[in-house]
Parts: sequence; structure tokens; C-alpha cells
Amino acid sequence: MKSFQPEGVVTALLGPTNTGKTHRAVTRMLAHPTGMIGLPLRLLAREVYDRISAEKGEESVALVTGEERRVPRAPRWWVCTVEAMPVDRPVSFLAVDEVQLAGDRNRGHVFTDRLLHARGVRETMFLGSETIAPLVERLVPAAEIIRHPRRSRLTHLGPRKLGALPSRSVLVAFSASEVYALAEMARQRHGGAAVVLGALSPRTRNAQVAMFQAGEVPVMVATDAIGMGLNMDVAHVAFSSLRKFDGTAVRALSAAEVAQIAGRAGRNAQDGTFGASHTLPDIPPEIVSAVEAHAFPALTRLWWRASALDTSSVEALRASLLAPPPSPVLQLARGEEDAVTLEALLAMPEVRARADRPERVSLLWEVCQVPDFRKTLPEEHARLLARIYHALLDRGSLGQDWILRQVEHLDRCDGDIDRLATRLAHVRTWTYLGWRARWVEGAPAVQEHARAVEDRLSDALHRALTARFVDRRGMVLAAGVDGRVSGDGTVAVGGVSVGTLHGLRWRPAEQGDRAALRAAQRALGPELDDRVQRFVDAPTDAITVAPDGVLSWEGGDVARLIPGPSVLEPQVRVTRHDLLGPAAVARIERRLRAWVRDAVAAALAPLPLEAGGGLPPAVAGLCFALARGLGCVRAVDPGRFSRAERACLARLGIRLGVHHAWSDALVGRAPVLGPPPEDLRAVLWRLAHGAGDGDALARALGFVRAGASWVRVDALETVSAAVRAASRRGMVRSADLAVPAEVQPALEDLLGALGYARVGVAWVEGRRRPRAAC
Repeated sequence: MKSFQPEGVVTALLGPTNTGKTHRAVTRMLAHPTGMIGLPLRLLAREVYDRISAEKGEESVALVTGEERRVPRAPRWWVCTVEAMPVDRPVSFLAVDEVQLAGDRNRGHVFTDRLLHARGVRETMFLGSETIAPLVERLVPAAEIIRHPRRSRLTHLGPRKLGALPSRSVLVAFSASEVYALAEMARQRHGGAAVVLGALSPRTRNAQVAMFQAGEVPVMVATDAIGMGLNMDVAHVAFSSLRKFDGTAVRALSAAEVAQIAGRAGRNAQDGTFGASHTLPDIPPEIVSAVEAHAFPALTRLWWRASALDTSSVEALRASLLAPPPSPVLQLARGEEDAVTLEALLAMPEVRARADRPERVSLLWEVCQVPDFRKTLPEEHARLLARIYHALLDRGSLGQDWILRQVEHLDRCDGDIDRLATRLAHVRTWTYLGWRARWVEGAPAVQEHARAVEDRLSDALHRALTARFVDRRGMVLAAGVDGRVSGDGTVAVGGVSVGTLHGLRWRPAEQGDRAALRAAQRALGPELDDRVQRFVDAPTDAITVAPDGVLSWEGGDVARLIPGPSVLEPQVRVTRHDLLGPAAVARIERRLRAWVRDAVAAALAPLPLEAGGGLPPAVAGLCFALARGLGCVRAVDPGRFSRAERACLARLGIRLGVHHAWSDALVGRAPVLGPPPEDLRAVLWRLAHGAGDGDALARALGFVRAGASWVRVDALETVSAAVRAASRRGMVRSADLAVPAEVQPALEDLLGALGYARVGVAWVEGRRRPRAAC
């Protein structure tokens, strides 16, 4: 096996996540006159670059990623993604972060190459998990391994529903669709969530993280990209799943991968927790134990591919890509994206025919390195690269106007999140090409324009994500504790109007607004307790009844009357009160049952509602019938009653007519003419009999129809008595009838109702039975 000996000091700084390894490496780099650090994510590279350039000045720092190159005239320090590290440039210090990714099937061969060949002149530092320690000892025997323990504890918290997540939680999912779905749920339950995906531009990601860091949102929903060193103040990491698609298949996460992500919780000496969310029953105990103890199986192999490729011919290139590794602990990487792209291009006859010289094969391999940021079909990506390859062969460069047209086509900030994200992904392709200065005419202009478009799209995407997943009002409701009810019933929590409270009835500002409901419940507890007590103590007349049986108090619906065992015994159905607990509702029900009893008694006073009561049987029977008839019944034979019984009825205010018997106190409450009054008696009758027979309801209330008029029954009996007296003399003239003045407007209708017909100026008895007595 080939020996890989460093020229300077080599250190492997290994330990759990969130232990300050990256910070220590950056500090060491800045202590050297020149340095370079390779980081696993462009987002992390941008974060480190921003920090160093703010401290040392942009003229001292270069940023090199697959899509972006910010290289001043004479940079001292280089911040790069691992794949983009210019390892042929000598620097005093060199570091590679997350070196255990050499065991990753998709990217591992690049990290292995850096482990074997990338060195600083004076110092080299590899950062990563302890799982790679045995392989570092074997492949880089001169390396000094330094364990870097975690300063805080990482503890399993168990499964938590989304609404019960601790503050400053990160909810982890493994696809964009899952992230968006969980973010929407977090918006509903917590008022808002920041969103972080690896596909976001640095500008968008930074804006979303800034919201979380500033406490503007209590929750972040992210992919496992957060596991690679993004530094945030996270208290808890919740997993929505323990399976992910790794580019080839859906597989379970290893314990080490769970720890890499969960380790974002806690910072420095501050402890953190991890657990499952509502979509996952729990994390298996063996994984929990491994994560809490930071004890994972060591890596047994690393992925490898030759870095010195032979481009003398297509066949030589293919052969060098398949060259066997120099160590048994290295495994040949197959199926890499660039190798697959190479085969797709060589399958095109026109491309294969032109790759006929070493320089053209070398160019073809360079073109294969263009990533498929757009995530299109492989054939579509290959067609784009074929066009680029032919243009470079034919003209030596890509036309500036052509690239600018492609970028200009994407310069639109309308549309939803998916459209904006798609445009950003397309722009990344042209940004990547723009930084290949040898390929592009007027590269600086292309770079500047592509960056401006990416910034506009990034800002638009941040606004779209915020508009969709952040409810500023909801967050105020989630955090506010001060509640106030204004004079018009408006409820404000934390200065935000959340609904209205009339009596005991809560009406949210928006239908189904659960956040407002929770805020109102939390803030209005004392107010509601006071209102329930006032309702319980309220006099009978403070509760009103509507014609449809709805009971109200202080302007708000409280309950509804529903049919009961009899007309005098309606039941009560309490209106749903979202802010009140079961105990309060039970108190309301008891008060309403008492109110029904008292209100019915008052509505039928002075009729005795119970049979007997010390009254003569005949009197008690009529009173019982009048009570069930709500104050008026068809006439009964006066001969049934003795003189004493008639005197008892008179004392009770009960009158016996030819056509009706009635309670004078009940019937006499209404005007002589006009429609029957709408009071509790009308509500009781409709509950017992329905709303169909209007005449029967009117009689129960003491009225009869006389032509186009409604006349009180006592007035009808008065007219009937006058007509009977006058009819003994023959024909009846209206002028001769001694009737009250208030009856005069309806006199003719009354005479007709009593069965009389007009003959000139007089009335004669007709043959039909009087309608009023029917």
C-alpha cells in the first residue's frame, strides 16, 4: 500500500457534533499567514466566509464553492466546499471538516481524496466523528488524534406532539414536501416556523435562520442539512422520521447520523434534548443509548476513486474511473453523478465522435462536473451539457448574450414557493457556469447579473416562505398573556383582536382560529369565571327568550329551549361555549333549568300549574286545562260549576264565556286588537305543537281571527253577549250594540265571525255555525 506521509503536522480533531471543532479550526487557520478550510455544505462555507470577512476584511478572504467564487486579488485565507478546494494551491494551514463523510456513498470519494492528499505546508487538521478514528490511524499513521468531548449533555426527551414541542425546537424531515407540510402545521400551532432546506440559496437560508435566531419564530422545520455544522441556538431536535432517500434508495438512518442531526441541540455548556415528533412513535432504545453516550460503530471502509484521471482517450478515462483502490479499507465508488453523466454524453454519437483527442476528453470530463442543480431528468441535463460542450469546441467559449438571456428568462419574482425555488435552482446552473471564466465571454458581467437575479429570487423566496409559514398574529397570540375585553365585547390579546365576547358567547375573528381560542382561554380565565358567576346570580328577567327559543344573556346566546315531557316542561340545550370547561357548563345548565321553572311560572301566573292545590276538583281541573292550554281553552259548560266554584274561579281571574274559558290576567295583558303577542307562551306552544296551526296558537294566547283582524277573546265574548241581547228584538243594528270603543273598528268582522249576515243597515242571524266558537 502507498504511504501517505504529511509534510507538516497533521491532527485529527474528532468528537461529537456541536463541540466547537469547526470554530477551533477556523481560529487555528487565522493564526497562520495563509490557510484553507473545506466544509461539507455551501451554506456552512458561506456562514464561515461571512464571519471571517467581517473580522478580517473581504480583501483577505476567498469564497470558493461549486456555484460561487469570490476571490480577491491576494487572499490570505480560503473558505471552500470540500469538492471545490483548490488543493494544488500551497497554504500554511489546511482543514477538512466532517471528514467522516468519506464513508458516504455519494460524496465519500472526495473526502477520502482530501484525507489522503490534501495537506497544509505547516499544519493540517481533519475534523469529524470518532467513527473514522481507526481508518485515520491506518491511512494517515502520522496523524495525531485528539478527542474533543462534548461540553453539554444530549438527552432523549421522548415523543412530543407538535403543539407540545419545547421553545426553540427544530423539527427534522427528509424531503421538501414533508418540510412544507410540517411547517404549515407549526404555523397553525405555534404561529410560525422558519424553513431550512439544502436547496435554498445562502441568502434565503440566512434570512430564515435569522428569524429563528432572533426569536421571531419559535420553531424551525429543516432537512438533515442542519446536521452539518449550521450554528444556531437550538434547545430540542424532533425527528419526523428515521428514514431518508439517499439518492439511490430509501433507507434507515444510522445511530451516528441521528446523533449528527440531534447534536444541533444544545450549545457550548448548554444541554440539549432530542426525540420524536407526532409522526414517529419514538426513537428505538438502542439508538437513544448510542446517541446519549456518543458511542457508535467505527467505519470499516471509505469510498475512493482515483483523483489523477487519464484523459488521453475516452477508454483511458473510463478505465481510470474504475481503477482499483490502493487499500483494502477503500472501496471503489461507482455510479457517481459525473461518471453517469459521462456515459450519457458518450451515448450521443455526435459527442462521442468529437471526444477524439486528449484535450477534448479533458474538456468533456470538465463539462461532466456541472451539477444538475435543476434536478431534471438525466436526459435533459445531458442535452444541456452536450450543447455546452459543442459550443466550447466550436467557439472556444459560451456566448455572453446566450447565458444572459437564460438568466433574464428566470428574473421573475412572481409565483408560489415551488416556482421561485425552481427558478433559483435554474439560476444556480448559470451561476456555476459564470464562474468558469475560461468558458464564458464577459464572465464578470455574467457573474454580476446572475448574482443579482439570485439575490432577487432569494429575497422573494424568503418573503414567500414567511408569508406562508409565519403568522405574525398567531405568534402574538401564542406568546401574549394579557387579555382585555372592550365595551363592545372585542377581545384583545397582546394588542391583537382575536374575537368578541358577548355574555358567555365567544366568536373568534376567524372561523376555526384555534390559536385565537387558546390565547383567549389563557388570557380571559378570570373574566370568564366572573361572567359565569354573574350569570348564575342573574335574575330571571336578565335572561331573554327569542321566538325561536334561543336564550340570551348580556347580548350573547346561552342556550336553546327544546321540547320536553309537556308544554310546561321544556328542556334546555346549552350552546357550545369553547372557552368554558365542563364544571362551568354544568353550573350554567343548573341555572337554566331553574330559569325555565321560574319563567314558566311567571308567564302563567296566577294560574296554579299543579293539579289540586286545595281547590275544588272542578276548579282544579279547569285550571290544569288552562295551564296546558297556556291561558285560553274552548268554552266549557258553566252548568258544571256550582255557585261556590264559580266564585272560586272568579277569585282566580278565570272567566267563562259562551265560546271560551280564559285567564283574565293572561289574556288581558295584550291589546284588544292586533296580532297575538310573542312571549314565552308562544315559544312553549311551538315547542309542543310545531309552527303549523297559527289559529290554534292564537287561541292559546287568547285571540281569535275575525275576518282580517285578530281580536282578544274577552272582546269577542262582550260582542257576543251584546248581539244575543239585541237579537231578541229581531234584527241587529251595529249602532244599537253596546260594545267597547276599542272593538268598533273590527265590529263588522266580529259579527260575521259570530254567524250574522248584513241585510241593509241591519244584521240577521245566519244559518252557519259561528266561526269564533269552532
